Amino acid sequence: EGRERPDVLTTGAGVPVGDKLNLMTAGPRGPLLVQDVVFTDEMAHFDRERIPERVVHAKGAGAFGYFEVTHDITRYCKAKVFEHVGKTTPIAIRFSTVAGESGSADTVRDPRGFAVKFYTDEGNWDLTGNNTPIFFIRDALLFPSFIHSQKRNPQTHLKDPDMVWDFWSLRPESLHQVSFLFSDRGIPDGHRHMNGYGSHTFKLVNAQGQSVYCKFHYKVWPHKDFPLIPVGRLVLNRNPVNYFAEVEQLAFDPSNMPPGIEPSPDKMLQGRLFSYPDTHRHRLGANYLQLPVNCPYRTHVANYQRDGPMCMFDNQGGAPNYFPNSFSAPDTQPRFIESKCKVSPDVARYNSADDDNVTQVRTFFTEVLNEAERERLCQNMAGHMKGAQLFIQKLSWSCKLVQNLMAVHPDYGTRVQTLLDKYNTEGKKNTVHVYTRGGASAVAAASKM
Repeated sequence: EGRERPDVLTTGAGVPVGDKLNLMTAGPRGPLLVQDVVFTDEMAHFDRERIPERVVHAKGAGAFGYFEVTHDITRYCKAKVFEHVGKTTPIAIRFSTVAGESGSADTVRDPRGFAVKFYTDEGNWDLTGNNTPIFFIRDALLFPSFIHSQKRNPQTHLKDPDMVWDFWSLRPESLHQVSFLFSDRGIPDGHRHMNGYGSHTFKLVNAQGQSVYCKFHYKVWPHKDFPLIPVGRLVLNRNPVNYFAEVEQLAFDPSNMPPGIEPSPDKMLQGRLFSYPDTHRHRLGANYLQLPVNCPYRTHVANYQRDGPMCMFDNQGGAPNYFPNSFSAPDTQPRFIESKCKVSPDVARYNSADDDNVTQVRTFFTEVLNEAERERLCQNMAGHMKGAQLFIQKLSWSCKLVQNLMAVHPDYGTRVQTLLDKYNTEGKKNTVHVYTRGGASAVAAASKM
């Protein structure tokens, strides 16, 4: 008495269920009947519960809250999310690791994802980022290979230091991020005690059509050259009610930018403008933006996209599904045309690998870290590198990466090389190597298939 009555148990179609403990069979020991829709409804859904996990940032946690404008930046940006001090905008945030699978540890040495979805009056704005202000590569074409090198070996299904260090040693632009990763910042003390940085440079446009480049701070822009401009604060005040619905299905897309925020020529951003929504359509379906956690619910969506798997609403009714048309259907608004920008007419594949790779790393090593932190950085780096094959250490490592560390600062390279020499004289290793220098192992394995 006084207790709430439980809901009536139903099938997915809402039909009440009388017995959820026993199959419907022909006799006590007879076969299952096809008409047992309680069973088929339950089992068919169970068979399809899992969706593909994120190819990167699979392990994550989410929270919800709001963004509050505390400083006026309308002279830089016309986006309504910043239109006046005190304005609040609902947000969803996802924190994550990068390389691990969905069930992997929270404590691994790995960058932490820091992505924010702003549910603005002008549509969703997704600001993707990490807890580090730089990245491993400059060109988006390298992204699949970079991620492959950080994940599992295709033969052993183990994490492989050969793959990790072979890639890093051959791409010197990774030096800065690798130094961050193997410093104390590579294992932050939980999500509450880490920084957040927008991964890319954006173009902000004001009401007069004037534009400036901006990096959201939550490639380092030195504060002495580019002082930080306060904008607002993020407040997280709600945990997810259901992890799958609100975190696993939460999808961030750097191409979601309201008027006033536009892409810069940042090569990684340019690549992600395509990559992120493409992987969401694979993982969640063509109508992933209709899922409640991704839906731009603070504005009215009106377009010519129709149908597709899991269309969840009225499919925009009987409105025309072609443009242009002569009826009262959604039309373009010239005031939302993007700002102009000048570009080079010379189309080519430009190599950015050798853009200054050492100056900011030197500042980080000599001015940001103290002596104890420098020592831990070198120990962590050499301790991880010792699992790689000697030819990677002695060729790729010594001739490439240690030389690059020497260019950063002689003390940096010397310390790491000394520690490597020490570890290698200690002998026993437990790493499984499947690749040989000439690729013979891989070729031999392929020839047997």
